[in-house]
Amino acid sequence: MSAIRFEQVSLQFPGTPRPAVDHCSCEVEEGQLVVILGPSGCGKTTLLKMVNRLYEPTSGKISLNGQDIRQLAVTKLRQQIGYVIQQSGLFPHMTVAQNVAVVPKLLGWSRPNIQARIDELLTLVQLSPQEYRHRYPAQLSGGQQQRVGLARALAGNPRVMLMDEPFGAIDAITRTTLQDEILRLQRQLQKTILFVSHDVEEALRLGDRLLIMEKGQIIQYDTPFNVLTQPANDFVYHLVGADDMVRQLSLLRVESAMKQVPATYYLHGDPTVERRDSLRSALSLILKTGVPRLTVLENGSPVGVLTLEHIRDLAGARV
Repeated sequence: MSAIRFEQVSLQFPGTPRPAVDHCSCEVEEGQLVVILGPSGCGKTTLLKMVNRLYEPTSGKISLNGQDIRQLAVTKLRQQIGYVIQQSGLFPHMTVAQNVAVVPKLLGWSRPNIQARIDELLTLVQLSPQEYRHRYPAQLSGGQQQRVGLARALAGNPRVMLMDEPFGAIDAITRTTLQDEILRLQRQLQKTILFVSHDVEEALRLGDRLLIMEKGQIIQYDTPFNVLTQPANDFVYHLVGADDMVRQLSLLRVESAMKQVPATYYLHGDPTVERRDSLRSALSLILKTGVPRLTVLENGSPVGVLTLEHIRDLAGARV
C-alpha cells in the first residue's frame, strides 16, 4: 500500500522562470525510508514541504494513505505527520519534556499518558529521562537536540515522518551516530519516512529507495543498488559515483547481494553478518576467515547467505 502518492505535482513560485517542482509522480510504500537526493535548488525540500502543506502545489495531487491531503484540515494533517528539520526546531523556552509533549497535548492526551510517552521516547532515542527531561535546548549538544527533535516528531505516533536534512548542521562523527539511530529506530518502528539529503553517502546508507531530482524533476526513483548499477543518465552516474566500486561496497548493504535459501541450508557455526551491514565489511570477513559463506541475520534469525560469488556478481567485476 502506498502511504504517500504524488500525481503530476508541480509548484511554480511567483516571479520565477521555471517550476521549483515540475510534474512529479511517484508512490512511497508504507514502511519505507525514501531519501530525496539532489543538488541545491533541485526542488527536493519543496517537494517534501508540500506533503504537510507548508507549500501548496500549483497543480497535481498528493495523497496520504489514499486520501487527498487537500480534503484534510491543515492542523489535522500535520498532527498525522512527524516533522524534523535541520536545526531541530525546539522551542528554546521549553524543557525537553515540554517540547516532546507538544503534539500529545494538542491531541488531548491525558497527563499520565503524556508523561509516560515522554519517558518512552527519550529512552528510545537513548537520552535518560531522569537526566534530560528537565533540561532546556541550550543545555544540549547539537546531536542531543536532534534526538529530542526526533522524539518530538514521534510523540503523536505518526505513520509518516518528514525529515529535511536533519543532520546537515552536525559534525561528521555525530552525524554517523544519528544515522545509525535512524536505522535502528526504523527497524523497530517501521515508519514511512521521506528524508531530504544532499549527501550521497547518507542517502545510500539510509534509503530503501532513492528519489533523485534535478531542476524540479524526478530523474530516477529506485533502490540504491539499482541507482548505482543502472543509473538513469550521466547526471545520476556522476552524482552517486557509480564508477567507484570500493565506495559502493562501503555503502551498499549485505541485503543487496545476499541470497535467500531454505532453512536446511544454514550451518551452525558459520560466521554471521547483519542484513544492513556494509558489503565491504562482509567481504573483509570472508577474506579474513577464508570461509565459503556467511549467514545473514536480522533480529538474531537467519534470513539469507552471502558468498564471495554473490559479491562478484553484484559488482559485475573481479573483486
